[in-house]
Amino acid sequence: MNLLQRHIFKSVLFSCLAAVGLFAFVLMVGNAVRDLLGYVVAGQLKPEMFAELVLLLLPFVISYALPIGVLTGVLLVLGRMSAEHEVTAMRAAGLSLPWLARPILLLAALGVLAGVVINFQCMPWARVTYHVELGNAVRLNPLSFIVPRTFIRDFPGKVLYVGEKNGQGVKDFWLWELDRQGRVKNFIRAASGSFDFDEKTGDLILNLNHLQVEARDPKKPEDFTEPRPSLSSERTSVRLPLEGLFGRNTIHRKLQWYTYPELIAEWRRLAQPVAPADQHQRELDRMKLQMVVQDKFTTAFAVFSFALIGVPLGIRVSRRETSANLGLALALAMGYYFLTVEVGWLDRHPELRPDLLMWLPNLIFLGVGLWLFWRVDRQ
Repeated sequence: MNLLQRHIFKSVLFSCLAAVGLFAFVLMVGNAVRDLLGYVVAGQLKPEMFAELVLLLLPFVISYALPIGVLTGVLLVLGRMSAEHEVTAMRAAGLSLPWLARPILLLAALGVLAGVVINFQCMPWARVTYHVELGNAVRLNPLSFIVPRTFIRDFPGKVLYVGEKNGQGVKDFWLWELDRQGRVKNFIRAASGSFDFDEKTGDLILNLNHLQVEARDPKKPEDFTEPRPSLSSERTSVRLPLEGLFGRNTIHRKLQWYTYPELIAEWRRLAQPVAPADQHQRELDRMKLQMVVQDKFTTAFAVFSFALIGVPLGIRVSRRETSANLGLALALAMGYYFLTVEVGWLDRHPELRPDLLMWLPNLIFLGVGLWLFWRVDRQ
Protein backbone atom coordinates (compact mmCIF):
# COMPACT_ATOMS: atom_id res chain seq x y z
CA MET A 1 0.00 0.00 0.00
CA ASN A 2 1.21 3.46 -0.84
CA LEU A 3 0.80 6.52 1.36
CA LEU A 4 -2.73 7.35 0.18
CA GLN A 5 -4.02 3.83 0.73
CA ARG A 6 -2.48 3.74 4.20
CA HIS A 7 -4.27 7.01 4.95
CA ILE A 8 -7.61 5.52 3.88
CA PHE A 9 -6.90 2.33 5.83
CA LYS A 10 -6.11 4.20 9.06
CA SER A 11 -9.07 6.57 8.71
CA VAL A 12 -11.54 3.71 8.17
CA LEU A 13 -9.92 1.61 10.90
CA PHE A 14 -10.29 4.28 13.60
CA SER A 15 -13.82 5.14 12.49
CA CYS A 16 -14.81 1.46 12.53
CA LEU A 17 -13.32 0.91 15.99
CA ALA A 18 -15.21 3.93 17.31
CA ALA A 19 -18.48 2.77 15.71
CA VAL A 20 -18.08 -0.82 16.94
CA GLY A 21 -17.38 0.54 20.42
CA LEU A 22 -20.49 2.72 20.28
CA PHE A 23 -22.84 -0.05 19.17
CA ALA A 24 -21.25 -2.54 21.59
CA PHE A 25 -21.77 -0.08 24.44
CA VAL A 26 -25.44 0.42 23.54
CA LEU A 27 -26.07 -3.32 23.27
CA MET A 28 -24.12 -4.00 26.47
CA VAL A 29 -26.11 -1.44 28.44
CA GLY A 30 -29.38 -2.89 27.15
CA ASN A 31 -28.41 -6.44 28.13
CA ALA A 32 -27.09 -5.31 31.51
CA VAL A 33 -30.30 -3.44 32.33
CA ARG A 34 -32.43 -6.38 31.24
CA ASP A 35 -30.46 -9.13 32.99
CA LEU A 36 -28.62 -7.52 35.90
CA LEU A 37 -30.42 -4.40 37.09
CA GLY A 38 -32.98 -6.31 39.16
CA TYR A 39 -30.24 -8.23 40.97
CA VAL A 40 -28.27 -5.04 41.64
CA VAL A 41 -31.30 -3.29 43.11
CA ALA A 42 -32.03 -6.33 45.29
CA GLY A 43 -28.43 -6.31 46.54
CA GLN A 44 -27.61 -9.73 45.11
CA LEU A 45 -24.66 -8.52 43.01
CA LYS A 46 -21.63 -6.78 44.42
CA PRO A 47 -20.10 -3.97 42.32
CA GLU A 48 -17.05 -6.03 41.35
CA MET A 49 -19.23 -8.96 40.26
CA PHE A 50 -21.48 -6.60 38.29
CA ALA A 51 -18.42 -5.18 36.48
CA GLU A 52 -17.15 -8.69 35.70
CA LEU A 53 -20.50 -9.77 34.27
CA VAL A 54 -20.72 -6.64 32.13
CA LEU A 55 -17.27 -7.39 30.68
CA LEU A 56 -18.40 -10.93 29.91
CA LEU A 57 -21.15 -9.42 27.78
CA LEU A 58 -18.56 -7.80 25.52
CA PRO A 59 -17.79 -10.75 23.17
CA PHE A 60 -21.51 -11.41 22.78
CA VAL A 61 -22.42 -7.86 21.78
CA ILE A 62 -19.33 -7.44 19.58
CA SER A 63 -20.45 -10.36 17.41
CA TYR A 64 -23.46 -8.20 16.44
CA ALA A 65 -21.79 -4.78 16.65
CA LEU A 66 -18.86 -5.66 14.37
CA PRO A 67 -20.70 -5.77 11.01
CA ILE A 68 -22.78 -2.65 11.59
CA GLY A 69 -19.79 -0.86 13.10
CA VAL A 70 -17.68 -1.54 10.02
CA LEU A 71 -20.49 -0.35 7.76
CA THR A 72 -20.87 2.84 9.80
CA GLY A 73 -17.13 3.51 9.74
CA VAL A 74 -16.95 3.09 5.97
CA LEU A 75 -19.95 5.37 5.42
CA LEU A 76 -18.53 8.04 7.72
CA VAL A 77 -15.09 8.16 6.11
CA LEU A 78 -16.13 7.90 2.47
CA GLY A 79 -19.12 10.17 2.99
CA ARG A 80 -16.82 12.86 4.39
CA MET A 81 -14.19 12.33 1.68
CA SER A 82 -16.83 12.50 -1.03
CA ALA A 83 -18.48 15.61 0.47
CA GLU A 84 -15.09 17.35 0.60
CA HIS A 85 -14.35 16.28 -3.03
CA GLU A 86 -11.35 14.18 -2.02
CA VAL A 87 -12.75 11.19 -3.92
CA THR A 88 -13.29 13.40 -6.99
CA ALA A 89 -9.67 14.56 -6.85
CA MET A 90 -8.42 10.98 -6.58
CA ARG A 91 -10.59 9.88 -9.50
CA ALA A 92 -9.34 12.85 -11.53
CA ALA A 93 -5.78 11.74 -10.82
CA GLY A 94 -6.56 8.44 -12.56
CA LEU A 95 -7.19 6.31 -9.46
CA SER A 96 -9.98 3.80 -9.97
CA LEU A 97 -12.66 2.95 -7.42
CA PRO A 98 -11.34 -0.62 -6.88
CA TRP A 99 -7.93 0.88 -6.10
CA LEU A 100 -9.48 3.23 -3.53
CA ALA A 101 -11.53 0.40 -2.02
CA ARG A 102 -8.59 -2.02 -1.70
CA PRO A 103 -7.53 -0.98 1.83
CA ILE A 104 -11.17 -0.96 2.99
CA LEU A 105 -11.79 -4.47 1.68
CA LEU A 106 -8.53 -5.63 3.25
CA LEU A 107 -9.73 -4.27 6.58
CA ALA A 108 -13.08 -6.00 6.06
CA ALA A 109 -11.32 -9.32 5.40
CA LEU A 110 -9.44 -8.93 8.69
CA GLY A 111 -12.79 -8.20 10.33
CA VAL A 112 -14.21 -11.45 8.93
CA LEU A 113 -11.35 -13.41 10.52
CA ALA A 114 -11.93 -11.62 13.82
CA GLY A 115 -15.65 -12.37 13.57
CA VAL A 116 -15.03 -16.08 13.04
CA VAL A 117 -12.80 -16.26 16.11
CA ILE A 118 -15.33 -14.34 18.21
CA ASN A 119 -18.35 -16.35 17.04
CA PHE A 120 -16.77 -19.78 17.40
CA GLN A 121 -14.61 -19.29 20.49
CA CYS A 122 -14.83 -16.05 22.46
CA MET A 123 -18.60 -15.53 22.43
CA PRO A 124 -19.54 -19.13 23.44
CA TRP A 125 -17.03 -19.13 26.28
CA ALA A 126 -18.19 -15.72 27.51
CA ARG A 127 -21.90 -16.64 27.38
CA VAL A 128 -21.45 -19.83 29.39
CA THR A 129 -19.17 -18.12 31.91
CA TYR A 130 -21.62 -15.22 32.21
CA HIS A 131 -24.57 -17.44 33.12
CA VAL A 132 -22.52 -19.61 35.46
CA GLU A 133 -21.13 -16.61 37.35
CA LEU A 134 -24.51 -14.90 37.52
CA GLY A 135 -26.21 -18.01 38.85
CA ASN A 136 -23.50 -18.57 41.44
CA ALA A 137 -23.58 -14.95 42.58
CA VAL A 138 -27.34 -14.99 43.10
CA ARG A 139 -27.36 -18.35 44.85
CA LEU A 140 -24.79 -17.15 47.39
CA ASN A 141 -27.51 -14.92 48.85
CA PRO A 142 -30.86 -16.45 47.83
CA LEU A 143 -32.84 -14.53 50.48
CA SER A 144 -31.86 -11.06 49.35
CA PHE A 145 -34.71 -10.89 46.83
CA ILE A 146 -37.24 -10.96 49.71
CA VAL A 147 -38.01 -7.25 50.05
CA PRO A 148 -40.42 -6.21 52.84
CA ARG A 149 -43.73 -4.59 51.90
CA THR A 150 -43.32 -5.64 48.28
CA PHE A 151 -45.30 -8.12 46.22
CA ILE A 152 -42.82 -10.75 45.02
CA ARG A 153 -43.84 -12.41 41.75
CA ASP A 154 -40.59 -14.20 40.85
CA PHE A 155 -42.01 -17.66 41.54
CA PRO A 156 -44.31 -19.02 38.81
CA GLY A 157 -47.81 -19.52 40.13
CA LYS A 158 -47.15 -17.76 43.44
CA VAL A 159 -47.19 -14.24 44.88
CA LEU A 160 -45.41 -13.49 48.17
CA TYR A 161 -45.69 -10.56 50.56
CA VAL A 162 -43.66 -9.91 53.72
CA GLY A 163 -44.60 -7.16 56.14
CA GLU A 164 -41.31 -7.20 58.04
CA LYS A 165 -37.98 -8.98 57.58
CA ASN A 166 -35.20 -9.42 60.11
CA GLY A 167 -32.38 -11.60 58.83
CA GLN A 168 -34.00 -14.92 57.94
CA GLY A 169 -37.08 -14.23 60.06
CA VAL A 170 -40.24 -12.58 58.75
CA LYS A 171 -43.48 -11.26 60.18
CA ASP A 172 -46.90 -10.84 58.59
CA PHE A 173 -46.29 -13.27 55.73
CA TRP A 174 -48.82 -13.69 52.88
CA LEU A 175 -48.79 -16.29 50.10
CA TRP A 176 -51.18 -16.56 47.17
CA GLU A 177 -51.14 -19.67 44.98
CA LEU A 178 -52.46 -19.04 41.46
CA ASP A 179 -53.95 -21.29 38.82
CA ARG A 180 -52.97 -21.23 35.15
CA GLN A 181 -55.28 -18.30 34.52
CA GLY A 182 -53.72 -16.24 37.30
CA ARG A 183 -56.63 -16.67 39.71
CA VAL A 184 -56.10 -17.32 43.43
CA LYS A 185 -56.77 -20.93 44.37
CA ASN A 186 -55.16 -20.96 47.85
CA PHE A 187 -54.33 -18.21 50.29
CA ILE A 188 -51.97 -18.56 53.26
CA ARG A 189 -51.29 -15.97 55.93
CA ALA A 190 -48.85 -16.48 58.79
CA ALA A 191 -48.03 -14.30 61.77
CA SER A 192 -44.34 -15.13 61.56
CA GLY A 193 -41.90 -17.46 59.91
CA SER A 194 -38.38 -17.98 58.69
CA PHE A 195 -36.56 -18.86 55.48
CA ASP A 196 -34.07 -21.67 54.99
CA PHE A 197 -32.14 -22.65 51.90
CA ASP A 198 -31.72 -26.31 50.98
CA GLU A 199 -28.37 -26.45 49.18
CA LYS A 200 -28.87 -30.05 48.03
CA THR A 201 -32.12 -29.41 46.17
CA GLY A 202 -31.73 -25.68 45.64
CA ASP A 203 -35.15 -25.03 47.21
CA LEU A 204 -36.21 -22.18 49.44
CA ILE A 205 -38.05 -23.48 52.54
CA LEU A 206 -40.60 -21.35 54.36
CA ASN A 207 -41.19 -22.35 58.00
CA LEU A 208 -44.48 -20.66 58.91
CA ASN A 209 -45.94 -20.18 62.39
CA HIS A 210 -49.54 -19.48 63.44
CA LEU A 211 -51.01 -19.58 59.98
CA GLN A 212 -54.41 -19.66 58.33
CA VAL A 213 -55.14 -21.36 55.02
CA GLU A 214 -58.08 -20.48 52.80
CA ALA A 215 -58.86 -22.76 49.85
CA ARG A 216 -60.96 -21.40 47.00
CA ASP A 217 -63.39 -23.34 44.85
CA PRO A 218 -61.24 -24.65 41.96
CA LYS A 219 -64.17 -24.26 39.54
CA LYS A 220 -65.13 -20.75 40.71
CA PRO A 221 -62.13 -19.28 42.53
CA GLU A 222 -63.44 -15.73 42.18
CA ASP A 223 -66.91 -16.50 43.58
CA PHE A 224 -67.17 -14.87 47.02
CA THR A 225 -70.93 -15.30 47.46
CA GLU A 226 -70.42 -18.37 49.63
CA PRO A 227 -67.92 -18.33 52.51
CA ARG A 228 -65.02 -20.73 52.14
CA PRO A 229 -63.70 -22.76 55.07
CA SER A 230 -60.50 -21.58 56.70
CA LEU A 231 -57.99 -23.93 58.31
CA SER A 232 -55.62 -23.00 61.11
CA SER A 233 -52.28 -24.52 61.97
CA GLU A 234 -49.51 -23.79 64.41
CA ARG A 235 -46.64 -24.65 62.10
CA THR A 236 -46.01 -25.86 58.57
CA SER A 237 -43.38 -25.68 55.87
CA VAL A 238 -43.69 -24.62 52.26
CA ARG A 239 -41.02 -25.54 49.72
CA LEU A 240 -40.36 -23.13 46.85
CA PRO A 241 -38.12 -24.45 44.04
CA LEU A 242 -35.66 -21.80 42.97
CA GLU A 243 -35.67 -23.18 39.45
CA GLY A 244 -38.49 -20.78 38.69
CA LEU A 245 -36.53 -17.86 40.11
CA PHE A 246 -33.20 -18.76 38.48
CA GLY A 247 -34.63 -20.36 35.34
CA ARG A 248 -33.17 -17.71 33.05
CA ASN A 249 -29.74 -18.35 34.56
CA THR A 250 -29.84 -22.14 34.48
CA ILE A 251 -27.24 -23.36 32.05
CA HIS A 252 -29.11 -25.09 29.27
CA ARG A 253 -26.33 -25.17 26.71
CA LYS A 254 -27.75 -23.62 23.60
CA LEU A 255 -26.15 -24.60 20.33
CA GLN A 256 -25.15 -20.97 19.81
CA TRP A 257 -22.98 -21.28 22.93
CA TYR A 258 -20.98 -24.23 21.58
CA THR A 259 -17.39 -23.66 20.58
CA TYR A 260 -16.11 -25.03 17.28
CA PRO A 261 -14.74 -28.29 18.78
CA GLU A 262 -18.03 -28.81 20.63
CA LEU A 263 -20.00 -28.26 17.44
CA ILE A 264 -17.86 -30.84 15.65
CA ALA A 265 -18.43 -33.31 18.50
CA GLU A 266 -22.17 -32.68 18.36
CA TRP A 267 -22.15 -33.20 14.59
CA ARG A 268 -20.45 -36.56 15.02
CA ARG A 269 -22.99 -37.55 17.66
CA LEU A 270 -25.89 -36.65 15.40
CA ALA A 271 -24.27 -38.64 12.57
CA GLN A 272 -24.74 -41.84 14.54
CA PRO A 273 -27.52 -44.14 13.23
CA VAL A 274 -30.85 -44.11 15.08
CA ALA A 275 -34.09 -46.06 14.94
CA PRO A 276 -36.39 -45.27 11.99
CA ALA A 277 -38.97 -43.76 14.37
CA ASP A 278 -36.40 -41.21 15.55
CA GLN A 279 -35.00 -40.41 12.12
CA HIS A 280 -37.18 -37.35 11.51
CA GLN A 281 -36.25 -35.75 14.84
CA ARG A 282 -32.60 -36.52 14.19
CA GLU A 283 -32.82 -34.72 10.83
CA LEU A 284 -34.36 -31.69 12.54
CA ASP A 285 -31.61 -31.67 15.17
CA ARG A 286 -28.96 -31.96 12.51
CA MET A 287 -30.48 -29.11 10.51
CA LYS A 288 -30.55 -26.87 13.60
CA LEU A 289 -26.88 -27.61 14.17
CA GLN A 290 -26.03 -26.81 10.56
CA MET A 291 -27.99 -23.55 10.79
CA VAL A 292 -26.07 -22.51 13.91
CA VAL A 293 -22.74 -23.18 12.18
CA GLN A 294 -23.78 -21.32 9.04
CA ASP A 295 -25.16 -18.46 11.12
CA LYS A 296 -21.81 -18.01 12.83
CA PHE A 297 -20.02 -17.97 9.48
CA THR A 298 -22.53 -15.65 7.79
CA THR A 299 -22.50 -13.19 10.70
CA ALA A 300 -18.73 -12.97 10.41
CA PHE A 301 -18.83 -12.67 6.60
CA ALA A 302 -21.41 -9.88 6.94
CA VAL A 303 -18.46 -7.61 7.83
CA PHE A 304 -17.18 -7.95 4.26
CA SER A 305 -20.67 -7.67 2.71
CA PHE A 306 -21.42 -4.51 4.68
CA ALA A 307 -18.06 -2.98 3.78
CA LEU A 308 -18.54 -3.75 0.08
CA ILE A 309 -21.96 -2.10 -0.05
CA GLY A 310 -20.73 0.75 2.14
CA VAL A 311 -18.04 1.90 -0.30
CA PRO A 312 -20.31 2.95 -3.19
CA LEU A 313 -23.08 4.10 -0.83
CA GLY A 314 -20.70 6.36 1.07
CA ILE A 315 -19.51 7.95 -2.18
CA ARG A 316 -23.02 8.34 -3.64
CA VAL A 317 -24.62 9.72 -0.48
CA SER A 318 -21.76 12.22 0.03
CA ARG A 319 -22.89 13.16 3.55
CA ARG A 320 -20.47 14.17 6.27
CA GLU A 321 -23.20 14.25 8.95
CA THR A 322 -22.76 11.48 11.49
CA SER A 323 -26.51 11.15 12.12
CA ALA A 324 -27.31 10.56 8.45
CA ASN A 325 -24.67 7.86 8.11
CA LEU A 326 -25.74 6.20 11.37
CA GLY A 327 -29.34 6.16 10.19
CA LEU A 328 -28.38 4.61 6.85
CA ALA A 329 -26.22 1.97 8.57
CA LEU A 330 -29.02 1.08 11.00
CA ALA A 331 -31.54 0.76 8.17
CA LEU A 332 -29.29 -1.60 6.21
CA ALA A 333 -28.46 -3.65 9.31
CA MET A 334 -32.12 -4.00 10.23
CA GLY A 335 -32.90 -5.23 6.73
CA TYR A 336 -30.08 -7.76 6.92
CA TYR A 337 -31.09 -9.14 10.31
CA PHE A 338 -34.76 -9.21 9.33
CA LEU A 339 -33.91 -11.49 6.41
CA THR A 340 -31.80 -13.65 8.74
CA VAL A 341 -34.69 -14.02 11.19
CA GLU A 342 -37.06 -14.96 8.38
CA VAL A 343 -34.72 -17.73 7.24
CA GLY A 344 -34.45 -18.92 10.84
CA TRP A 345 -38.18 -19.61 10.86
CA LEU A 346 -37.58 -22.45 8.38
CA ASP A 347 -35.63 -24.57 10.87
CA ARG A 348 -38.37 -27.22 10.93
CA HIS A 349 -38.33 -27.61 7.13
CA PRO A 350 -34.98 -29.25 6.36
CA GLU A 351 -36.15 -30.00 2.82
CA LEU A 352 -35.86 -26.27 2.05
CA ARG A 353 -32.20 -26.25 3.16
CA PRO A 354 -32.47 -23.24 5.51
CA ASP A 355 -28.82 -23.75 6.42
CA LEU A 356 -27.83 -22.71 2.91
CA LEU A 357 -30.48 -19.98 2.84
CA MET A 358 -28.65 -18.39 5.78
CA TRP A 359 -26.26 -17.03 3.13
CA LEU A 360 -29.09 -15.32 1.22
CA PRO A 361 -28.81 -11.92 3.04
CA ASN A 362 -25.07 -11.85 2.36
CA LEU A 363 -25.59 -12.73 -1.29
CA ILE A 364 -28.17 -9.95 -1.65
CA PHE A 365 -25.84 -7.41 -0.06
CA LEU A 366 -22.93 -8.60 -2.19
CA GLY A 367 -25.03 -8.39 -5.36
CA VAL A 368 -26.33 -4.90 -4.56
CA GLY A 369 -22.83 -3.80 -3.52
CA LEU A 370 -21.23 -5.01 -6.75
CA TRP A 371 -23.98 -3.38 -8.82
CA LEU A 372 -23.53 -0.05 -7.01
CA PHE A 373 -19.77 -0.47 -7.30
CA TRP A 374 -20.10 -0.82 -11.07
CA ARG A 375 -22.46 2.18 -11.32
CA VAL A 376 -20.22 4.48 -9.28
CA ASP A 377 -17.06 3.33 -11.09
CA ARG A 378 -18.60 4.22 -14.48
CA GLN A 379 -19.45 7.77 -13.41
